[in-house]
Amino acid sequence: MKRFTIVLAIALMFTALNSQVITQMAKDNMKIEKGERPGSDDDRLSRRPMEVQLDSSAVYYKLIDSAQMRIKEQDWALAEDYIRRAIATEPQNNTNSMLLSNLATLQRYQSKLNEAVKNYTLALDMTPNAVTLLLNRAAVHLQRGDMDAAVADFTRVRELDETEAESRYTLGMLALDRGDYDEAEKLFNEIRKANPKSVLAFEGLGMMYKEQGDYAKATAHLSEAIKQDPNPTLLGNRADCYLVLKQLNNAAADIQEALEKTPDDGFLYLLRAKLNKMRFNFGDMQRDINLAIKHGVDEETAKQIENLK
Repeated sequence: MKRFTIVLAIALMFTALNSQVITQMAKDNMKIEKGERPGSDDDRLSRRPMEVQLDSSAVYYKLIDSAQMRIKEQDWALAEDYIRRAIATEPQNNTNSMLLSNLATLQRYQSKLNEAVKNYTLALDMTPNAVTLLLNRAAVHLQRGDMDAAVADFTRVRELDETEAESRYTLGMLALDRGDYDEAEKLFNEIRKANPKSVLAFEGLGMMYKEQGDYAKATAHLSEAIKQDPNPTLLGNRADCYLVLKQLNNAAADIQEALEKTPDDGFLYLLRAKLNKMRFNFGDMQRDINLAIKHGVDEETAKQIENLK
């Protein structure tokens, strides 16, 4: 059940068109008028290719406008080509920080992760304290498996912005993964201090209590998160806690709701197999073990449900 025990923030942060871990491709749209330079320390560059309202009289801005049209059409490769041509036309233009960020994001969409890191880095050379750029690069580092580089970027964000939640959440989940509960709790409480109703704070603390075996506290915190965001991962984790607490009806309700949202999630069938075993419905248990395997769960892992007490 490790899938429902440690959930890294990459599931919140990494944007991929054909992945179910997508949350939002962007929180903001930045509009920059011609000749205006992006700000410095507290820039929040958009997490998706940003819409830019510019005078299209110059070649540079015509190329940007063409890129934006291709982005709207989701023609990532052609949009990337227009952005490259714009940058080559005016390599010293301060707006290139934003264009490099857009270019890197388009490359993430196309799984060109090494190129994305390179271009996020070039954008950060121009705007070194841009928090969203750092978060985006950190997310790509995570997907590439470069944990040290990701931690460095998340830590820098934490230094720059005392209220930023995603960096603290991810660092907290990584602390949980290595069993450092004190550090994890400190990070999750930093989120809660800035925003007492933060879903990420409730989720993080819920996962921490679950890891520590305090399933009642875990359930309480996960429930607070679910009130705001009833996503399948949270529901699956709470169902797992309910099973340990032998609150089988509650577990069944969470599993059913989660499966309605993500019917191809093998681990939810594994949870339901466990539930059916606890209800002595052995035929249904075997059916769900087979469904879990069909939907990607390792066969050896799935069959362990048969031996659970």
